Amino acid sequence: MEQKSIAVLTSGGDAPGMNAAVRAVVRAGINRGMRVYGIYRGFNGLLNGEIEEMNLRSVSDIIGNGGTMLYTARSEEFKKKEAQERAAEFCRNKGISGVVVIGGDGSFRGARALTAAGINCIGVPGTIDNDIACSEYTVGFDTAMNTALQMVDRIRDTAQSHDRCSIVEVMGRRCGDIALQTGIAVGATAILVPEIEYNIEKDVIARIVNTQKTGKKHFIIVVAEGVGGVRDLAKYIEQRLNIEARATILGHVQRGGSPTLRDRVVASLMGYKAVSLLDRGLGNRVVVMHDGKITHLDINEALDMERVFDEQLYKVAMSISI
Repeated sequence: MEQKSIAVLTSGGDAPGMNAAVRAVVRAGINRGMRVYGIYRGFNGLLNGEIEEMNLRSVSDIIGNGGTMLYTARSEEFKKKEAQERAAEFCRNKGISGVVVIGGDGSFRGARALTAAGINCIGVPGTIDNDIACSEYTVGFDTAMNTALQMVDRIRDTAQSHDRCSIVEVMGRRCGDIALQTGIAVGATAILVPEIEYNIEKDVIARIVNTQKTGKKHFIIVVAEGVGGVRDLAKYIEQRLNIEARATILGHVQRGGSPTLRDRVVASLMGYKAVSLLDRGLGNRVVVMHDGKITHLDINEALDMERVFDEQLYKVAMSISI
């Protein structure tokens, strides 16, 4: 019987834990008697033939590294039907019957297109924002939150020393999960997320004033990237309340760093699950976490889902941040 061959790529924004997922795919595939190829630079690399056969030692000592050893890119060209057919033909010429695609929703659309072109693909959710509706957890989220937590804790030290209000922007254009959970963990006076409309007087100024009445003189405001305007907010607070205010944008520091234990374990489980699905001849699936368990969904069903923000957790945060 001909030896089965599969490949793995990372696409879109990098996320801590992607290397752990790649490692799991390579090792699980080889353990099942497969040939496993690494595709460099996402779908662009697939179109350009940037591919290398992996062995057990190819992924040694990468589980604790941030970023992705396979590099990553966003591919406009791959959105074209001709490019998708060309990529599928390349896979067939290499004997590759399946591809594990690690990334976000855009990467999953690419996986769906490649499956339609005849190459089975399995998506693994890797994005720090935790913004994939079909999965309650995405690889990289825990590390990003812990990085944000460490940075805000350091900012608090100087805010407290100067009786200052610090407004900190964390990542999350469309999803406020990093802001919400980081805000709870640092005891933020206010948390602003794109999912919840806010009133600056009621949800920021009044909360600071009420906290001042209890004797507190320094404040942390956590703002999701999708809300923005942190510098203007700092100016407004300073003028409105006559307290020193500073804005800090954490930016891409949240993407890097050694992945946490949770991200390493979840990524490993998801990578292993993806290989088991390809080994069964399945494609057009996304590996997801549901009720704390690793399972899988049809990719079309997954992409059609609408993400639900945890408003109850937000209410809890507002109740205890006083």
